[in-house]
Amino acid sequence: MSEPLGVALVGCGTVGTGVAKILSRHADRLTGRTGGRPIVLRRVIVRDADKPRECEVPPGLIATDHTVATSDPAVHVVVELIGGTTHAKRVVLDAIAAGKHVVTANKALLAAHGTEIFTAARKHGVAVCFEAAVAGGVPIIRTLAESLSANQITAIQGILNGTSNFILTSMAEGGMSYDDALKEAQRLGYAEADPTLDVDGSDAAHKLAVLAQIAFGVTPKPTDIERQGIAGIQAMDIRFADELGYTIKLLAEAWASESGPGPSTVALHVAPVLLRHTDMLAQVRGAYNAILVVGDIVGETLYQGPGAGMMPTASSVVGDLVDLAVGRAQHTFAAAKLWSAPGERPAFQIAPSEKVRSRFYLRLIVKDEPGTLADVCRCLADQEISISSVIQHEAQDGHPEKTVPLVIMTHYSETGQFRTAAAAVGKLTGIVSPPVFFSVDD
Repeated sequence: MSEPLGVALVGCGTVGTGVAKILSRHADRLTGRTGGRPIVLRRVIVRDADKPRECEVPPGLIATDHTVATSDPAVHVVVELIGGTTHAKRVVLDAIAAGKHVVTANKALLAAHGTEIFTAARKHGVAVCFEAAVAGGVPIIRTLAESLSANQITAIQGILNGTSNFILTSMAEGGMSYDDALKEAQRLGYAEADPTLDVDGSDAAHKLAVLAQIAFGVTPKPTDIERQGIAGIQAMDIRFADELGYTIKLLAEAWASESGPGPSTVALHVAPVLLRHTDMLAQVRGAYNAILVVGDIVGETLYQGPGAGMMPTASSVVGDLVDLAVGRAQHTFAAAKLWSAPGERPAFQIAPSEKVRSRFYLRLIVKDEPGTLADVCRCLADQEISISSVIQHEAQDGHPEKTVPLVIMTHYSETGQFRTAAAAVGKLTGIVSPPVFFSVDD
């Protein structure tokens, strides 16, 4: 029998518990998948060694100091599942320096420190695997790095946050307000007590940063990815979009374009987008994730599945362990340029979000008096933005008398121009609340 692959779990919360369960309950299956090499849990590093756990871990394996794992010669792989970017970074770099492979589900860590981590891994001849960092149980990392390696990726559109997708689905299908949908997501365990990172687009932006690095070789800073969350979406926006034939989804998007001589550009942003009801991503419901990837050879491909939770995420972690046990992960990591070396000139540069062209949905609450619509149209015309359609609805419950919602759909314009126009509209005396606008994808 081959020498077992020794594994140390650093963190035994929800996902770590799932990994421990899989390694224990399906040991024979995994050994069969690795050609006879067992995958064995050697260490479990936790903050509180006495805390009761859902899975049975022999007390002799539990410790509170991660160096117990990184210094153990029987440990070949350190699985980092504690989250955050401070202690987690130290754990990962210590493991790499000790010659251990690393598996992580930490998208924030990779988004912030990927270059340093991957440079260290190549220096020490070990692999860093991170299938679970994006979209939970959906195998999107392996797909981009391996299965689509014959292609130049030209676009990525993803529903990468299950909490936001659950909230928007509940608003669209259940008629809930944003606040009620959020409370339901928290009751069901989809949303944390503090849901900020999910609903403000930060979580999706971290994941998009990881995907953009693999697909385009860029290493975006947090400020490079424009973010707009879902908290500003009201029930009326869901209804008005539906009347126009659209569904609102929080999308993480990367669009590549040729820019003549020199590097091509890629635009990155996370924001609510109006999608046609017939669009594949518009039909992704509940807490599911989905990623549409466009390759220059293969065309459009779609990947969908559970994006979070104990077992879906643990499934991806254990899949990485199987790849390490048989040597696939080491070969892929050595061959693939998953993170650019410092100073290396990338094939793509990040384009400013202001230059991205889109159609827009603009919803206003306006005074129902002559001249208001003309003033709005003048602000748009000043930025050379033409109007596709205008719908003035009846007054809505909860709004003062003599105010009405006004919905404008525009033709294509640069995002920067539209924002300038929207800011001017918001200053008009006939506008009684800040303008709400989203891009439209036809």
